[in-house]
Amino acid sequence: MAKEATELEKPAPVVGEQANTVNLENFDWDLYAKEGAYTPEQRQELENIYDKTLSTVAENEVVEGTVVAITKREVFVNVGYKSEGVLSINEFRYNPDLKVGDKVEVYVESSEDKRGQLVLSHKNARVLRSWDRVNAALEHDEIIKGYIKCRTKGGMIVDVFGIEAFLPGSQIDVKPIRDYDIYVGKTMEFKVVKINQEYKNVVVSHKALIEAELEQQKKEIISKLEKGQVLEGTVKNITSYGVFIDLGGVDGLIHITDLSWGRVSHPEEVVQLDQKLNVVILDFDDAKKRIALGLKQLTPHPWDSLDPNLKIGDVVKGKVVVIADYGAFVEIAPGVEGLIHVSEMSWSQHLRSAQEFLKVGDIVEAQILTLDRDDRKMSLGMKQLKPDPWDKIDEKYPLGSKHTAKVRNFTSFGIFVEIEEGVDGLIHISDLSWTKKIKHPAEFTSVGAEIEVVVLEIDKENRRLSLGHKQLEENPWDVFETIFTVDSIHEGTVIDVFDKGAVVALPYGVEGFVTPKHLVKEDGSSAKVDEKLPFRVLEFNKAAKRIILSHSRTYEEDKKAEEKTEKKSKASSTQKAVKKLNANLEKTTLGDISELAALKTELEESSKKEAKAKKETKTKKETKAAKATVAGEDENVKVDEPKADAEAKDEPKADE
Repeated sequence: MAKEATELEKPAPVVGEQANTVNLENFDWDLYAKEGAYTPEQRQELENIYDKTLSTVAENEVVEGTVVAITKREVFVNVGYKSEGVLSINEFRYNPDLKVGDKVEVYVESSEDKRGQLVLSHKNARVLRSWDRVNAALEHDEIIKGYIKCRTKGGMIVDVFGIEAFLPGSQIDVKPIRDYDIYVGKTMEFKVVKINQEYKNVVVSHKALIEAELEQQKKEIISKLEKGQVLEGTVKNITSYGVFIDLGGVDGLIHITDLSWGRVSHPEEVVQLDQKLNVVILDFDDAKKRIALGLKQLTPHPWDSLDPNLKIGDVVKGKVVVIADYGAFVEIAPGVEGLIHVSEMSWSQHLRSAQEFLKVGDIVEAQILTLDRDDRKMSLGMKQLKPDPWDKIDEKYPLGSKHTAKVRNFTSFGIFVEIEEGVDGLIHISDLSWTKKIKHPAEFTSVGAEIEVVVLEIDKENRRLSLGHKQLEENPWDVFETIFTVDSIHEGTVIDVFDKGAVVALPYGVEGFVTPKHLVKEDGSSAKVDEKLPFRVLEFNKAAKRIILSHSRTYEEDKKAEEKTEKKSKASSTQKAVKKLNANLEKTTLGDISELAALKTELEESSKKEAKAKKETKTKKETKAAKATVAGEDENVKVDEPKADAEAKDEPKADE
């Protein structure tokens, strides 16, 4: 502007001429300033010409200006006003390529401050028009520049047109970023990928610019790929399932199983980040742009170099590399593994988990059971290195021998026990006790407990022993046979009552059975649980181990015995009287005949009383039998009738 003012003053030649002739040392500057070099008309004309060269600047508006000068701290922008605006260079840090002559938008905050200076702001101008520009950039897929201000959770904060936009970490580059701080303070190109108008959020991406170029590179690289081709790549990323390799613009995956012929727990055991290595192409998909790579395929398979003399039956040593419930995989050479099934770990027939025998890292010896070089499979066995306990089972566990076994399992019909590892046997429920009736083995013992057994039978073919527990003692029923004889009476306790009868505990730990009709007491009531009563043995079955008892027979037999005793005494007195009469028969006189008649009358009355008593007794028995629902009481009465008939037959003899 100073230059333009100088050019406008050129039409005043008088001043120039005077300057050439006047001595400046004696020049009166005060008089010059007072009178001037121009007349008032000339000055007005010059001011009008100068004003036409200036533009009118309105405050609070965005105008376009030109950068006229740049210093280390300031940028001078000419907007066509009488003075330039001075802005801080920090407002242009997003654009490090700013140079003199560039057009920029500025916001006029004031046309003149206290010092007469034009006040401009480039930042405010960007903010006012930022949303329009951002939306336009998203709509037209434009590339914009932004300044990365700082890091934040999950990415970076970028200044775009004065707006703070979010740059996700995954959108910085196509390669994984390990150090985000190296990007802080940089100006980069971005694409707007998402705008939230409600919350005024903007998401930008730098990766989107690179992907377009890489996509073309991928097409070119994939078009040249062939299966079996060996390429050099760089380890780009490591995951738990494999390794991603950068093949120069396109990525391929080496699955963890293709890293080594041996087992690999994690890919980091084989490769490292940024490591360069050769890989072979196993497969690729043009449509999905996926490439499957292999590393182990560059080396020969370990099975191909396996000792050719190795055969079935040989003993090998190896390391447990994998444990499963069904067995363990043992590596006998790098990349050569054999399976030891859990059934081949022990002679025991109780299949358990392999973890109970081995753990990863154990060094074990095993025998080769099967070997298939074509399918590259091998099965091994550990128990074959130990003697089979069933080879000499007859010698070690002969019939009748006693041993201590461990309870392994229960069934409804018995107990499975293990005498030693690999030698199992069954104790049938009927061989647990001589005296007790056991409904389930759990009533007798528990799993894991020890129990004494006797070998009853050996089944070598099925590898089973038939065992007994009660056989450790003599059969008590041999002794019970002499104690619990039929008609013997013993005291017992009712321990259980049910519909069909009751179970009675007798001495010596034996039990008997009583039917309901034989549980009736003398007062007509039935016996109850825990009641102690005398019982008569009705039946003893040694083979079936059964004792049938009766309580009602105890008091019924006593009454029958009393009646028999009374009858015998009366019969005895009658016989004596008859003998006496027979002895004196020859000496009979008239007086004797009178005595005989009196005796006859006495005997007839006695016979009537006896018949009446029998009738009353019979009536009472029938009443009791009806109350207790006990049948068959008439037999007890009929037993004595023949004797009564015999006595009646003797009476005529007395008369004679």
